Amino acid sequence: MAEQKQSWWQRLSGGLRRTSAAISGAISDLTSKRKLDSAMLEEIEEVLIRADLGLALAAKIASAIGEGRFDKAITAEEVKGVLAEEVEKVLLPVAKPLMIGHERPFTILVVGVNGSGKTTTIGKLAARYRAEGHKVVIAAADTFRAAAIDQVKVWGERAHATVVAKSPGADAAALAFEAFETARRQGADVLLVDTAGRLQNKAGLMDELHKIVRVMRKLDPKAPHAVLLVLDATVGQNAMSQVEEFHKIAGVTGLAMTKLDGTARGGILAAIAAKHAMPVHFIGVGEGIDDLAPFAAKDFSRAIAGITESR
Repeated sequence: MAEQKQSWWQRLSGGLRRTSAAISGAISDLTSKRKLDSAMLEEIEEVLIRADLGLALAAKIASAIGEGRFDKAITAEEVKGVLAEEVEKVLLPVAKPLMIGHERPFTILVVGVNGSGKTTTIGKLAARYRAEGHKVVIAAADTFRAAAIDQVKVWGERAHATVVAKSPGADAAALAFEAFETARRQGADVLLVDTAGRLQNKAGLMDELHKIVRVMRKLDPKAPHAVLLVLDATVGQNAMSQVEEFHKIAGVTGLAMTKLDGTARGGILAAIAAKHAMPVHFIGVGEGIDDLAPFAAKDFSRAIAGITESR
C-alpha cells in the first residue's frame, strides 16, 4: 500500500537511484579535500561518460563545472547542481507529450527490439488513455512470438481495452488492417499497434513494417499518426544505434524509455537527446501499471544528479 501512495517524483528518483548513486558517490569522493583542477574535471568527465551521458555532453558539463571555479574548493552539491542544469538544457527541447490528435482512431505504431519492454509499454499506455476517458483498441501485430500475443491480451484485460489478435504466424499487416477496421467500427479514440522487433533481420522487419503502414493507409492516408520507439535503458549505448536503425526503418516520431530503474547508465537518455534531438514522450521506472509517465526534463535531470527534492 505504501508504494501506491508514492508520488511520481518519489518513483522517478527511486527508479534512477542506481544511476544517481553511481554519479553522486564518485563526485563526493572527488570533491572531498581537493580544490578543483583540470585533473578533477577529467575525472568528473569520466564519471559522466561511465553513466552513458556521452562524450560530447560529458565534456560540456565538465566545462560548465570548471567555469570560474579553478583552484577553489567545490562541493558535491555544487557539481550536482551544474550537472542537473546542463542535462536539463539538453532535455527541455525534447520533452514533448504525445498528443492525441483529432484523427479517429489516432493510430500509434509501437516499435522496438524484442525485450525492450514494448508490449508492456503498450499495456501501460492503454491503461493511461483509458483513464483519460479514451476508448482504446490494441493490435497484437507481433505475430512472430506467441508470448507477445498472450502478453497483449493480458494487458488488454487489465486496461479494459479491446485486443485484436490471431494465432502466431498470422500476417501482421492483415491483422493491423482488421484492428483498424475494428477500432473505427467501435468508435475508438486510440489504436495501439504492437510490432515485431527482430532488428537482426532488418530487411524482413522493414518489409513487414512498410506493409503494415501500407495497409493502414488504405483506411487512413495519414496513418500511423505517431511512431513510438521503445528503448531499454539497460542496454546503454546500444540504445543509440537502435534510435538510428528504427528511425531509418520506421520513421520514428518519438521515444519512450523503459527500465531506468534497472541500470546505473540512465544518462543514455540525455546522450540520445543531445545527439538526435528526437521527442521523448514517456519514461518507465518499474513494472507497475502507473510506472510509466510523460517525460519531464527538470524532474529527470534532478533525479539523475541525485538531488533529493523536486522543485
